[in-house]
Amino acid sequence: MEGVPVSRAFDESRRVFAGGVNSPVRAFRAVGGSPVFMESGLGPYLYDNEGHRYVDLCLSWGAVLLGHAEEGTVEAIRRQAARGTSFGTATEYETRLGRLIQRAFPAMERLRFTSSGTEAAMSALRLARGVTGRERIVKFEGCYHGHADSLLVKAGSGLATFGAASSAGVPAALAALTTVLPYNDTAAAEAFFKANRRQTACVIVEPVAGNMGVVPAGPAFLERLRRLTAADGALLVFDEVITGFRVGWGGVQHRVGIEPDLTVLGKVIGGGLPVGAFGGRAALMSALSPEGPVYQAGTLSGNPLSMAAGAAVLSSLDRKFYEDLETRAASFAARAARVLRRKHRNVSFARAGSMFTPFFLPRAPRNFTEAARADTRAFARFFRGLLRAGVYAPPSAFEAWFLSASHGEPEIGKVLEAFSRC
Repeated sequence: MEGVPVSRAFDESRRVFAGGVNSPVRAFRAVGGSPVFMESGLGPYLYDNEGHRYVDLCLSWGAVLLGHAEEGTVEAIRRQAARGTSFGTATEYETRLGRLIQRAFPAMERLRFTSSGTEAAMSALRLARGVTGRERIVKFEGCYHGHADSLLVKAGSGLATFGAASSAGVPAALAALTTVLPYNDTAAAEAFFKANRRQTACVIVEPVAGNMGVVPAGPAFLERLRRLTAADGALLVFDEVITGFRVGWGGVQHRVGIEPDLTVLGKVIGGGLPVGAFGGRAALMSALSPEGPVYQAGTLSGNPLSMAAGAAVLSSLDRKFYEDLETRAASFAARAARVLRRKHRNVSFARAGSMFTPFFLPRAPRNFTEAARADTRAFARFFRGLLRAGVYAPPSAFEAWFLSASHGEPEIGKVLEAFSRC
């Protein structure tokens, strides 16, 4: 923001990193000012490099489910670090976490670990192309699946046209193999498959979008995608990188009772450490090397530290955990919506499990076109007010916010008080 002084830490980081950051949203371009440099976290709080404390509603973009520096997770990492941090070999640590994931996601009969959600989504697409012999990918406007070339694509000029690259450096020929359709639009999906029979390798979708803000897909929309892909011989891929183990045990697919062909996971399954995973039916996954012709690999895939942290988190989860977290999140969302509407006439609130977004819109959006109408200037003022009040939220109007199990009534009360003033 013009006229706002740059912090010393940011000035130094700009001499080292492109744009001063290692992920664009951290630069605070959408909200103004210099980014806050965090030094530590404990429970529901973050502490910056100047000693200020914040109630954290970003939670490493949903990855931190139990709270920062949770004792069991830290101890699991400490024990594993003493044994070694990386071997580049097979380990039983991988098998242990894999089995925990399979219990929650039975559709993942076989899976493969990666080091990030981007890697997992990219690999799932390659697998879909490999087993179907088709090249076209279908995604939905406003859904983010990482920064692989095939997925950094925006909609073309008309319904079901060829996609166009949304980033420099993505070849036009590759972008043209990705079709972008409107989210939550069953008619558009039906029209696409009617006009393009037997051409699509897979449809990839966030069953609850988290990168245009929280926008749940309608169950009827997801069910129709299941039927359309099955009839066409295409694969249905659920990207549950954010929602997996966040909205509940078994993710959105368990909630809506729809089984995708492939599932992509990340965030929570690493307990806050870098991780990703993709998986599906055993027959599909057998196409991966070394059994099949589709190559996928990663030196740090199944990293022992990530496996230990993930197992510590997932093994502590049960039905009561999610019931309690859901009850707390629903209560918070209802109270927050009332507080915000008293202060801002055109504010709506969307929630799925323990993820939520306040939209500066009269009603919660159903797709990217509606979400993009949000008042981003009003959000920027709101964000900066929260920061001054000791509440750290995602620095964008189009992201998911989160609660953790460590957020109690004192923290929720502080957030609601900040909402009432900002």
